[in-house]
Amino acid sequence: QVQLREGGGGLVQAGGSLKLSCADSGRTFSTRNMGWFRQAPGKEREFVAIISRPGDSVYYRDSVRGRFTISRDNAKNTLYLQMNNLKPEDTAVYYCAADSLQWRVVPVPTPEDYNYWGQGTQVTVSS
Repeated sequence: QVQLREGGGGLVQAGGSLKLSCADSGRTFSTRNMGWFRQAPGKEREFVAIISRPGDSVYYRDSVRGRFTISRDNAKNTLYLQMNNLKPEDTAVYYCAADSLQWRVVPVPTPEDYNYWGQGTQVTVSS
């Protein structure tokens, strides 16, 4: 029903940029809020950015606000994360995720509310 595949990770110097993408091969992409999460070694998975079904509401964790931009293209079943001015502390495996509920009105930042996950893409920022 939902199959997510991320791309676009890599190694970049501090201050650089990367753009992640997440393609959903299922048929319910436009009915679900979507999110980007990350997990660094030895740390819990944390929310980075979430976006509502139509894309008109977005939320960011404080440490990335102003540097990262989440967006989606429902016609292409694709989610994006533009990351600018990257910092070493952004180093992590980044995951896209789809809300477990269709048609939820307000996106939520808790990983437990997302049942569908991509395989993850490594982002490494060198100082």
